[in-house]
Amino acid sequence: MKPLELAGLLAAPAKQPVRDALRHLPPRQLDALIIEALTVTEEAWRQVVVDRVAAFAAGQEGDRPAVAAYFTPIERAEDAMRVRWSPFIAALTSSEDIPDLRHTTTTVTLVPVGKAAMAEEAFADPELTTALNRLAALDPPGSEDILRVHLPTRQVVRLTST
Repeated sequence: MKPLELAGLLAAPAKQPVRDALRHLPPRQLDALIIEALTVTEEAWRQVVVDRVAAFAAGQEGDRPAVAAYFTPIERAEDAMRVRWSPFIAALTSSEDIPDLRHTTTTVTLVPVGKAAMAEEAFADPELTTALNRLAALDPPGSEDILRVHLPTRQVVRLTST
């Protein structure tokens, strides 16, 4: 069987013959399959983030092309206070230097949940938002974490700001 044929079958794991094959795997192999699938899935979502950031960076004006983008975590009250990656780019830099992304003191303005969701829909890239949410579900960020997207190497790395 060729890799593309196998990929086509694995794309529908609840259908025959994949479902039957999975039922015959011993627990150790099922666990190995889950770990591998999660690893590949996480990498695929990381590449979606890189693609969307690269598209955003390409649309920006400036003399020097962007090298990296940074995302900070946000707490979402409607998700029972789960921490996720903000769908908005916290910083887009044209150098290798990591900008200061520490939280600063700001005046808090109460925004109703519905209006915050509308603002996110209007200004955020839906594909980028989905990819960031999936990454947060696979590996939840801490409140001090920063997600760095390095465009030349296409690497997405989680850093801790301290």
